[in-house]
Amino acid sequence: MDEHRFTERRACRLVGISRSSLAYRARPDRHARLRERLITLSGKHRRYGYRMLHAKLVREGFRVNVKVVERIYREERLWLRRTKRKKIPREARDGSWCPIAANQRWSLDFTSDALANGRKFRSANLKDDCTRECPAIEVDFSLPGDRVVDMLERVARERGYPDILVVDNGPELRGRALDGWADDHGVQLYFIDPGKPTQNAYIESFNGRYREECLNQHWFTSIGEAREIIEDWRIDYNTERPHSSLKYQTPEEFAAARPFDKTQWAQPLELRDGSAPAPIAHAAE
Repeated sequence: MDEHRFTERRACRLVGISRSSLAYRARPDRHARLRERLITLSGKHRRYGYRMLHAKLVREGFRVNVKVVERIYREERLWLRRTKRKKIPREARDGSWCPIAANQRWSLDFTSDALANGRKFRSANLKDDCTRECPAIEVDFSLPGDRVVDMLERVARERGYPDILVVDNGPELRGRALDGWADDHGVQLYFIDPGKPTQNAYIESFNGRYREECLNQHWFTSIGEAREIIEDWRIDYNTERPHSSLKYQTPEEFAAARPFDKTQWAQPLELRDGSAPAPIAHAAE
């Protein structure tokens, strides 16, 4: 401007910019540390949304509003591709009662995946419906009833036996092994109706997280590698992963505040939301 003796106003008008843009000086990013940590966490937990990432940041000591995390999350284009979920009509939803103590009710179900060479393997997933803990995931090419019972017995020796175990109608769960184990230890078996996975909604929800956050994120070259990765994920799920249904506590933290105590629920079990007085599923005969 000095060389051509132009005023600032005229120079800006000639090049087509505003005077405020000419005077602007970039400010340092006051959220640089937060931004860097958010990107790191998002890379480690690729299926976490901004609310889950915000909960992780708060647990690490960041004092930040969820809206700030959401803004940075969008600026860095970290958003997830949403998976389509089947919508269940309200009248078809199960109104099962909510367990109020650890070990009051466990749920068990199976999922399957494949190794890099195409060979399929299965996992038996066990969940405490109150604390949301996953006490065990048994992984192998075949999981007969005896293996399932061994897993249940191993867990029960560490944390006690459940009063109710909710399962589907698979052949591994209809055999004598599970029936004998339940009878020996006073465990009630409840079998959901065929084709009604919503009657075992707690474990179905867990299966979805397990597949999205673990199985779909890894390429397993051997059954040993699969067991190691899945066990690491299970431990992280119990001890590090915040759960929105637990007010962003981990299952381990929630369980520590709700020890198993039968006196807490000595009264007959009730259903929630005004549901009809029917059992969650059919008891074993």
